[in-house]
Amino acid sequence: MKALMAIAALTLGIAATAHADPAQRYTYGQKLDIAKVINAGDIPDVCAVVPVTMVYEDSQGQRHSLIYRLMGKGCYD
Repeated sequence: MKALMAIAALTLGIAATAHADPAQRYTYGQKLDIAKVINAGDIPDVCAVVPVTMVYEDSQGQRHSLIYRLMGKGCYD
């Protein structure tokens, strides 16, 4: 059931980025120009490192989407 919820959360996050540029993958130390976060994505309820997509506007008003990895919030049930 948790896996199904994680897949649903990731699908919704991807659907929210359909209007932005193709997502780029974040690399450690990458400099980002984030003026406004549009959508930070939902953190799945799983105990694993998962990809999350963030949509943001830069200082020029351009929208971008960025895929980054973080630990799910399901480790402390």
